[in-house]
Amino acid sequence: MDARLIFWPAVALVLLTFVVQVRMFLARTAEIRRERIPLREIATSAQLYARLRDVQAADNFRNLFELPVVFYLGVVIAFLTAQVNALTLALAWTFVVSRIAHSYIHCTSNRVRYRFYAYAFGVCVMWVFWAALACGLLK
Repeated sequence: MDARLIFWPAVALVLLTFVVQVRMFLARTAEIRRERIPLREIATSAQLYARLRDVQAADNFRNLFELPVVFYLGVVIAFLTAQVNALTLALAWTFVVSRIAHSYIHCTSNRVRYRFYAYAFGVCVMWVFWAALACGLLK
């Protein structure tokens, strides 16, 4: 198996991050224009969150720099320690799909129960991914 395949799930997750970033930018600029909010009134994050109502995409964007950081490190470790195999590749793609589902729910309906399920599933996938990596490091 070509070990470089492990980087495609990471590329997909980065692409998701960029898509959410664009969604956040469009939502913020639209609300700032619509509500005629002077930029000086949203100069800090505290002011921004106190003034803006449409913050779902911004919250999701921030989420994409939490658990996914562990994923990115795991991808690099899998590659560097020659642990790219069907299991690690499937787990990496499964994690990305869980993040896509989480982002979609978060940026649209924001139904917390379903968003939580997507998040919890991704966390479990990361636990298994890292357990597989740790076992591989013990060999």
